Amino acid sequence: MDKGSSLARLFAPKTIAFFGGNDAADAIQQCQSANFEGEIWPVNPKRNTLCGLTCYPSANALPSVPDASFIATPPIPSVEIVRELSLSGAGGAVCFASGFAELNEAGAGLQEQLLEAAGEMPVIGPNCHGFLNYLDNVILWPDQHGGSLTDRGVALVTQSGNFGINLSMQQRSLDIGYVVTIGNKSCLGLHDYIDFLIEDPRVSAIGLHLESIDCVNEFSMAAIRALKAGVPIAAIKTGRSARGAEINLSHTASLAGQDHLYSALFNRLGIARCDTVMQFLETLKFLSTVGTLPGNGLGSMSCSGGEASLIADYADKVSLSLPTLTSVSTEKLGEILGPKVPLSNPLDYHTYAWGDYDKLNACFTAMLGNGFDCTMLVLDYPPGGADQTANWEIAEQALTDAVEVSGHQAVIVSTLPETMPSDVRDRLKKSGITPMQGLEECLFAISAAAMIGNVQQKADDVLPILKPEINKNNLLLFDEWESKKRLQQAGLKIPNGYVCRAEEAPIIASKIGFPVVLKVVSTELAHKSDVGAVMVNLQNKKAVSDAIEKMSADFDHFLVEEMAGPVVAEIIIGVSRDEAFGLSLLIGAGGILVELLDDTVSLLLPVQKSEIEDAMRSLKVFNLIDSHRGRERGDFDATIDAIMAVAQFAVDNNATLAELDVNPLIIQPKGVIAVDALIRQYE
Repeated sequence: MDKGSSLARLFAPKTIAFFGGNDAADAIQQCQSANFEGEIWPVNPKRNTLCGLTCYPSANALPSVPDASFIATPPIPSVEIVRELSLSGAGGAVCFASGFAELNEAGAGLQEQLLEAAGEMPVIGPNCHGFLNYLDNVILWPDQHGGSLTDRGVALVTQSGNFGINLSMQQRSLDIGYVVTIGNKSCLGLHDYIDFLIEDPRVSAIGLHLESIDCVNEFSMAAIRALKAGVPIAAIKTGRSARGAEINLSHTASLAGQDHLYSALFNRLGIARCDTVMQFLETLKFLSTVGTLPGNGLGSMSCSGGEASLIADYADKVSLSLPTLTSVSTEKLGEILGPKVPLSNPLDYHTYAWGDYDKLNACFTAMLGNGFDCTMLVLDYPPGGADQTANWEIAEQALTDAVEVSGHQAVIVSTLPETMPSDVRDRLKKSGITPMQGLEECLFAISAAAMIGNVQQKADDVLPILKPEINKNNLLLFDEWESKKRLQQAGLKIPNGYVCRAEEAPIIASKIGFPVVLKVVSTELAHKSDVGAVMVNLQNKKAVSDAIEKMSADFDHFLVEEMAGPVVAEIIIGVSRDEAFGLSLLIGAGGILVELLDDTVSLLLPVQKSEIEDAMRSLKVFNLIDSHRGRERGDFDATIDAIMAVAQFAVDNNATLAELDVNPLIIQPKGVIAVDALIRQYE
């Protein structure tokens, strides 16, 4: 049985057992304060009562098998309690104790024992705070928290207990259904939590605070199921810096993997990667209330030219488009606002209509009539309460009524988070308008909703990530010629050439036809051009002989090849292996530009042709391929086919491939050709 499939009983229990002393008492008090309607059973052999309730001496002495348990004992007894509960058929447990894999090798051994003891019973943790279920009023949590009972909301999953506390106390008008702290993730993976949460129709969106992903393959499959279920996911991933990754490792024994691969993963799966906690919360709020968007067309309204300019800059930064106003909308707005107001998107409607409900409603209705994917109104409220905000409330009502009549999406956003008070946010929510706090965060959230909506539309075509399986028996390094011959069999075109001894090179060159390239063949030289082991554009036999004389002192095998040309552009195609992610594909500017330009994109395997096409178009080198300044255009289709061939070679050799490098792949007006390659592979 899959542990994740039985989480419903753990998260919505009728009976809860609490094991331990003071920490268990704290958790009981939180559960009692929430007015939990089920039964609470303290378990402590050394105490008679806990929080006014009779203590039981052991799990076996309980009135019946508990649906959920909170275990707040030291690590070694925690393992034994988990074993007893599992054998009895309990519904699951939270393991609060630290001192497991995050501590040292001995702790890692204890964590293995905990996993074995759990059997098929789901266990959250260890080294975690537990969970808050505000949908069913279940609190397995030993500390303060800030949420309350709700009938629908986002689910927040975090590896940090304290971060979970902080999130629960947000003042962003974000309805929270669950907060789950997962600690070391010993028994349950992120995919288990995602699978459980997308089955709950009350969960409007999922927010992940990640230090690592233990099984990328299973995570990707769960995220695809979330796409198909229409449950959007936003994530904030720590460990981008070297110091951050080091802290992650000591915090929860989390091996992070390369950060750029997380971005590649999230892009494929339609997960909005947030850089800040504010982005994270505002994005979840937007996804929870407005939902995902069919496109990235934004309409903006404010009464400030400065705000309009700022919005245009921010929108460009997050890839939102600002469509031109339709002629019908322009005509209507001109009639309403008069000749002194320039009509554009973003719209600065000035203050001529301020406080005039009829004009504002007509203005907002005309803007909504453009059919933007989302429209926003910028309002920052003064302090002082209702006496000071009458005109703001008129603008609110004008937009609310316009939205109701038009049926189009709209939000109200404050430039600064603190200039939208809680009473305003409550009023807007009741009227069906999402209150967004922070202009930049709002635009990020809208862009994220558009991105997720785009990926949801093609969810059936999204591929899960390969399992990082590897057979590490005797690592082999193939020389350039052997590497290229292997890739030729996979579908890549390589130059006509032969491997020969020094004295044979001039004769071989004349048979191939001049000009030729001469290279040393050796597994000891990964970068031949750096040490003079490559000679290009040799025009005759004497030039080849002279080149041989310069190189042959240390080497006796050479590759003679035809000179590839004409050259439109050069790219690199690489495959590397990460312990967490397995094989990934890298494409970018190649040749001598590899280390000079930061112009690469990473894609996870397997990969679709459309992903490669989009990645290529995002590179600076694409301008060279696509007829830059009148230059001859490169063969884009052949380039994509070559990259696909390398990607498929990697997939076919998933269990043995360690590293692959094609640099450069020369792109020609017709066709492409791989002129250098390197493969490292296990037997």
